[in-house]
Amino acid sequence: MSPSSARADFDVIASWMRPGERVLDLGCGDGSLLKRLIGERGVQGYGIELEDAGVLAAIAGGINVIQGDLEQGLTGFDDATFDHVVLSRTLQTVRHTERLLAEMLRVGREAVISFPNFAYWKNRMAVMNGRMPVSEDLPYEWFDTPNLRFFTLLDFEALCAKMELSIRERQVLDEAGRPVDEEANFLGSLAVYRLGRRLVG
Repeated sequence: MSPSSARADFDVIASWMRPGERVLDLGCGDGSLLKRLIGERGVQGYGIELEDAGVLAAIAGGINVIQGDLEQGLTGFDDATFDHVVLSRTLQTVRHTERLLAEMLRVGREAVISFPNFAYWKNRMAVMNGRMPVSEDLPYEWFDTPNLRFFTLLDFEALCAKMELSIRERQVLDEAGRPVDEEANFLGSLAVYRLGRRLVG
């Protein structure tokens, strides 16, 4: 997850959770989101984190966390184990994007995803000026970034259509964490989606 201290996506994600629901947070870092969801929303929270420091911090905070690599999939979990599987500001670091999205919706009823929007106007301006963007939601320089790919709201929604995933809800935010209702792919810095499997027939 991003090192950013301003996590407006946490507010959106928390609003979508209900007491007693089972939540799996992928790339949970130090467990900050899960700690909030457990404390404020009464969920049953579990995390997966690769980095040693994150795992140790999450455990110290009382979070149930497993050390694991998301690129290996979620084979340790049975189908429909969770109500929500969360991937917060991490999708852009994943190599096998489609496989992970499919796995999230195998083990969870819903997938909740947040990611920085590369088409945000400030990012476009940076590229037009000949530089890769650095911002609150894209805080790394090109040479030290963990990000493997950059994509936009329209790119993500096209992938959802290709995979026949249902977009149940979308919230787009500006850099101050305020909702963006119009021209979202231009004015939105960060996007949060609720996805489900599309019913066939």
